[in-house]
Amino acid sequence: MSPSKASLLSATTSFCHSLSAQSPPSTILSHFSSSDILIYEHGLPQLAPFLGREFKGPSGLKEYFHLLSKHLAYKDMHFSNYFADPEALKVSVRGEATFTWLSTNQSWGEVFTYVLEFDNDNKLTKYEIWADSGAAYLASQGLL
Repeated sequence: MSPSKASLLSATTSFCHSLSAQSPPSTILSHFSSSDILIYEHGLPQLAPFLGREFKGPSGLKEYFHLLSKHLAYKDMHFSNYFADPEALKVSVRGEATFTWLSTNQSWGEVFTYVLEFDNDNKLTKYEIWADSGAAYLASQGLL
């Protein structure tokens, strides 16, 4: 049986809370399927090492979050505008946070969107991110 709208929203809010609370990596990773995983942050790959490429499987999942933590810090992350489609097993959500590129210490406020796809056990199988890749690039170059 497919997950209900309520269970998809619950899984999504739990995942988003683990991000906003800056939970340990093991907690964040526990929201994902054990094998069928795809992470894709939209943007040109030349702008940041985590943009415009597919991170697949458990090793890709760890690599993506490692790259994020190597280059970015964030604070004041919060989420709203959740929309669940139980037939497609997808949820979209709007987020906001202040990000800092660590090597330059330049920060920017950002609004971003996630589209999350789940399996029948409410585990994430696909994590797509649309964010301000231009601001990330400018911050990485010290040009904000």
